[in-house]
Amino acid sequence: MAAKKILMLVGDFVEDYEAMVPYQTLLAVGHEVHVVCPDKIAGDYVATAIHDFEGQQTYTEKPGHRFGITHDFAAVDATQYDGLVIPGGRAPEYLRLNPKVIALVKHFALEKKPIAAVCHGAQILAAAKVLEGVRCSAYPACRPEVELAGGHYAEIAVTEAVTHGNFVTAPAWPAHPAWMAQYLALLGTRITL
Repeated sequence: MAAKKILMLVGDFVEDYEAMVPYQTLLAVGHEVHVVCPDKIAGDYVATAIHDFEGQQTYTEKPGHRFGITHDFAAVDATQYDGLVIPGGRAPEYLRLNPKVIALVKHFALEKKPIAAVCHGAQILAAAKVLEGVRCSAYPACRPEVELAGGHYAEIAVTEAVTHGNFVTAPAWPAHPAWMAQYLALLGTRITL
């Protein structure tokens, strides 16, 4: 298997696990991952947030770690990447307002390159208008956005993920094993024991 070059879009208050776990997983299997954020350069960082499910009507939020930016957002050329990862948290609500973020997502969708989005990452997919006819999971509060964008909301367990075409989506970080396994399969990554 040839190593793939993956682009990861993050922003301040990205969900800690939803950024860190796929980043480390993709590195562990030999892929190259470039972490970028609008208005940031290599060596900068974003603040993460830890979302948990503790019995309230929605998730709770606590401060997370600093998550390092590895490459300059302004220099990103989407044609140089094999796949895209969009973590959730609060970052997608403002990342989706950036025209270059939208253009990047559209490139990956139009070129049928693997896209992994989890939790609120679907907000960016919806804003990019790439969900028409796509079965897409997301944090349940994002269901209206998925449906307004023409997607079919996949109501699945929080530990599951769904693949539709070149999209792999999941509701939240408890789905990491299923989400990453399905994304690695789309990338053509083979792991043998």
